[in-house]
Amino acid sequence: MTPSINESSKEERLAYVRKRYACIADCDSCGICALFHGRDPETALADYIDGKEELPQVVMRYRR
Repeated sequence: MTPSINESSKEERLAYVRKRYACIADCDSCGICALFHGRDPETALADYIDGKEELPQVVMRYRR
């Protein structure tokens, strides 16, 4: 389950992002680079990690 910004620390959210969106160094298989339009997950999800916005809202910005 995704940690809520109200019930988690910045470190917990960062750990979640690193685990959930781990790069497997094979872009043809994982697609994370494509999901965030070439940005690494920590940069793309910075507003979530910093506690400014919940993860689903941040991820929605990258859907096209």
